Amino acid sequence: MSETKYSKIKSWIKSNILDGTFQPYQKISSESELMKQFNVSRHTVRLALGELVSEGWLYKEQGSGTYVSDRSSRNNLYNLVDSKNIAIITTYISDYIFPSIIRGAESVLSKEGYQVSLFSTNNDHEIEKRVLETVIAQRFDGVIVEPTRSAISNPNINYYLNLESLNIPYIMINAFYDELEPISVTLNDMCGGFLQAEHLIKLGHRNILGFFKTDDIQGSKRMKGYLKAHRDYGVTIVPQNIITYNTSEKEGTGLLEKLDDILINSPDKVTGIICYNDELAMKILDVLRQRNLQVPDDISIVGFDDSFLAEVSEVKLTTVKHPKSELGEVAAKLIIEMVNNINEPKAESQAVNSYVFEPSLVVRSSTKKIGE
Repeated sequence: MSETKYSKIKSWIKSNILDGTFQPYQKISSESELMKQFNVSRHTVRLALGELVSEGWLYKEQGSGTYVSDRSSRNNLYNLVDSKNIAIITTYISDYIFPSIIRGAESVLSKEGYQVSLFSTNNDHEIEKRVLETVIAQRFDGVIVEPTRSAISNPNINYYLNLESLNIPYIMINAFYDELEPISVTLNDMCGGFLQAEHLIKLGHRNILGFFKTDDIQGSKRMKGYLKAHRDYGVTIVPQNIITYNTSEKEGTGLLEKLDDILINSPDKVTGIICYNDELAMKILDVLRQRNLQVPDDISIVGFDDSFLAEVSEVKLTTVKHPKSELGEVAAKLIIEMVNNINEPKAESQAVNSYVFEPSLVVRSSTKKIGE
C-alpha cells in the first residue's frame, strides 16, 4: 500500500513538471502539505522526493525546501552527443492505414540520420498524456503527432504548450487541435465527404445513409461534405440517415444493429451508404450479406481512405484516396525543417507552413447507377 502511495506522489509531481505547471526553480509543496494531500506518512513523502532528487527532477536547498530542477541544460548536453531523435505518435500503429503513414515518415527521417520512436495512444486521452510525459522527459528533437479524439476538448493541451516552451517542435497529422493552431499535414476531409455523396447523387441515389465517427474532427468534416453535396444538388437531407458514433462504439455491435434496424424499418428503400472509412465499410458489407442484399445491385457503398481493404473483399470498394505514405513523407520533411530552424539564426530560418492534400475518388465495383 505504501509503495502505491509513494508512486502516486512521484507521478503527480512529475506530471506537474512535464505539463509545465511546475516550472524550473519553482518551490514545490512542503513535506507536510504533501502528507496531508496524499494522506501518507512523512517517510513516504521523503522516499518519493528523495528518488525525484536522485533522478534529477528536483533539488533541495537546506532550510528552504524542495525545488524543480532546470533539466533543459542537462538534456541539451545529452542531445549534443546523442541527438536526432523524433517521436511519432499515432492513434494506432499496427493496423489499417497507419503502418503506411509511419513507413512514409520513417523513410525520410532515416535518410537524414534520425532515430524514430513510435508511440500509440489508442485514441485515448489518458494514454496520450503518458506518451507526452515520456516524450518531454526524454527531450526528443521533434514530434509528429496525430491528435487523440480531435473533435472534443483535449485535457492535455498543457503538455503541447510545454513542448513549445521547451522549444521542441511538433507537427500534427490527419487532424489538429484547433486552439493550438499548429503546423499540420492533413487531407481535405470536407471535400472527401462531398466527393463520396456527390458520386452517389450523380448515379441517381437519393436515400443515402451516412456513417460518421464524430469524436475525431475528420468525421465531422466528412459529414459536413455529405451535407453540402446534398444541398448543392438539391437533394432532401433525411436527418435519420445520418448515423454518428465515437471511438468507444467502433468495435461494438450497436452501430451495425442501427444499420440493420434502418434496413428493415425504413419507409423508403436505402440505395446508398457512405462510410467514415474502409474499415467500417467492410463491417457493413457483412451486414448486407446477412440480409441477402447485393452490392452494388441492391445497395451502393462508398468507403474512405483507399486502404488495402478496398481491394481484398469480393466487392472492390469505391473509396476516397488518402495520401497515406506521402502524408508521412511530407510531415517528416516539415519536422526536419522545424528542427533545423531551432538551430539556425532567426534571419536564416525557413518559414514552415501547413500542408493540405486534396482528395480524389477511386471508383470500383461497389457503386452503380440507379436502374442500370
